[in-house]
Amino acid sequence: MSENVFNKWLKGLEKTRKVTFGRIANFLGTSELDENTWENLEALLIQADIGVDTTIDVIETLQQKVHELGITHTTELVDVLKEVLVDRLRVDEDLDYSAKPTVIMLVGVNGSGKTTSAAKLAYQYQQAGKSVMLVAADTYRAAAIDQLKVWADRAGVPMVAGQPGGDPGAAAYDGINAALARKMDIVIVDTAGRLHTRYNLMEEIKKVHRVSGKALSGAPHATWLVLDATTGQNALQQAKSFQKSVAIDGVILAKLDSSAKGGMAFAIKAQLGLPILYAGLGEGIDDMQRFDAVRFVDGVIESQN
Repeated sequence: MSENVFNKWLKGLEKTRKVTFGRIANFLGTSELDENTWENLEALLIQADIGVDTTIDVIETLQQKVHELGITHTTELVDVLKEVLVDRLRVDEDLDYSAKPTVIMLVGVNGSGKTTSAAKLAYQYQQAGKSVMLVAADTYRAAAIDQLKVWADRAGVPMVAGQPGGDPGAAAYDGINAALARKMDIVIVDTAGRLHTRYNLMEEIKKVHRVSGKALSGAPHATWLVLDATTGQNALQQAKSFQKSVAIDGVILAKLDSSAKGGMAFAIKAQLGLPILYAGLGEGIDDMQRFDAVRFVDGVIESQN
């Protein structure tokens, strides 16, 4: 991985590293291992937004490894902790891009970073040599259509938009058909994102999902949930609401650079069973990165050596 990408991760995770995980790094390196070590480490992990269940699991795994490896000092725990945390974030699966076009539907509440994530994702694919079309299916906010148009121009990709106040399902249908006609590789559909507690929003998302399949059999081929990393554990409740409505295949963790609550990444994987696929590490068009568990853990816990 290039130095530039490594620096993006380091810079993007600065707040999480300094505010929460920095305490863990400072603590691991101060004393002999004893009962207090585990109590203190458990408290620090929970404060880091990892979640109670995941924290207990991590502590139990660490204790087992300490016993197996004969570790006696907290400094020796750093690398073992990193290893345990990476194991809980690893993502092996990838999307099958054989369908032409491959349709990706993005869902999430307003303000989560969904629209900007759609454009950044389009840019990523375009840089990888794929032809991409953006579809603005959030027809309820004219501002959302305008915002996506600005980002689409910045990314240098075409966009199809529904009529303001029109049917979001029709927008998705027209967008997919336009992509079929132009033989595009990938279509990214940006959906409406009003409050996740609203029944109508979930029904609309189901409809967009259904209508996409009428435009192209098997579409959408992936539905990715965009979560705002600054909301920490609260984002999990949003995710559960969306999971009840449509099958979510993975998560894009937006605004990670603005958050001190990056630890919620572990809770997403543990509690929702969803892989984190991409992370937003800045405001630039090229600041979305494919999620890398090793880079993430290295970015939040500084090595002591």
